[in-house]
Amino acid sequence: MAYETLILGAGAAGMMCATRSGPGTLVIDHAKAPGEKIRISGGGRCNFTNMYASPENYLSQNPHFCKSAMARYTQWDFIELVDRHGIAWHEKTLGQLFCDGSAKQIVAMLVDELKAAGADLWLQTSILSVDKTTEGFRVTVEHEGKKQALDARNLVIATGGKSIPKMGATGLAYDLARQFDLPLTDTRPALVPFTFSDARFKPLSGVALPARLSNDRASFDEGLLFTHRGLSGPSVLQLSSYWREGEEITANLIPDNPLFDRLREQRQAGGGKDLTTELARHLPSRMVDFLAPELGLSGRLADQSDAALRDLCDRLEHWQLTPSGSEGYRTAEVTLGGIDTDALSSKTMEAKTVPGLFAIGEAVDVTGWLGGFNFQWAWASGVAAGAAIAARS
Repeated sequence: MAYETLILGAGAAGMMCATRSGPGTLVIDHAKAPGEKIRISGGGRCNFTNMYASPENYLSQNPHFCKSAMARYTQWDFIELVDRHGIAWHEKTLGQLFCDGSAKQIVAMLVDELKAAGADLWLQTSILSVDKTTEGFRVTVEHEGKKQALDARNLVIATGGKSIPKMGATGLAYDLARQFDLPLTDTRPALVPFTFSDARFKPLSGVALPARLSNDRASFDEGLLFTHRGLSGPSVLQLSSYWREGEEITANLIPDNPLFDRLREQRQAGGGKDLTTELARHLPSRMVDFLAPELGLSGRLADQSDAALRDLCDRLEHWQLTPSGSEGYRTAEVTLGGIDTDALSSKTMEAKTVPGLFAIGEAVDVTGWLGGFNFQWAWASGVAAGAAIAARS
């Protein structure tokens, strides 16, 4: 069977590409349903973009690569599409936009759009081999129990990264890149919780508080969550993209909190209270109990000198920790790294050395922050490739 374009992967980027690539497009995926990572994202409500998405919110060996695609398809363009389909949404925090209802609405919207554009969708389709031909590409698949050869002028790699293998994620994009001699950057789990081998935070499991997590490369002010295995929450997930094994991180447990001044005021007003009792007004009580032995928290507030209070606040602002590792691809929301952007056109996402071969979305070395940024890259890169394909058809 012959097609104009074959898109490997019915995720966010692949389906978005199909809405723009024109008739004669076939999207194939091994899953039972399209857009599985869309479906589970945002607690089932899909954080589909971010109002403040810009190139500064992305990691890549070439930080300029994403600018072209993102300038030509912005968050406002996707919001307009969502509005056109009557999908109600809201801003949760920090520009993060979620469906009022279900993430399945975004999946249904993309399926409707790709079908309206003349594209077809094959699910439960296994890719057996991919080969270059004189006219384009041949992809041999198993579909509906039959082995079939599909020919196409254009081939789009939209199979994502390695994150969340239970959702069907594989390293296929990287295998195909190697097959076609496209360079790869190192890949690693990103937007992922930290683990500690000594299970030190098990007594704090479930405790959450605002915090500033930082290292030598980045700093994030968002929620911190203690788990039985280590640290999670938005601030941790964000910093994980900038962290490497063996490195120390710093947790500020009282960001933007003038705790020293407040403790001094309370010392004057009611110094007879226990120090831990007063601290529990500013930090979760379980957190105070946990830190008491490490920080030597004891005695009445009246017994604490200014120097002692300053030292306490300094230690709460500079709690040094060294994670043993991370939860890995099992729970990582995205994969950092991927197909080297030097091998691709930033305007079309086409491989410079293999005409007709495109790579988009998470498969490429462009990784966004937590908060809808990775979806926006999927939409923008998918549109860039789809528009380029349609323009030459």
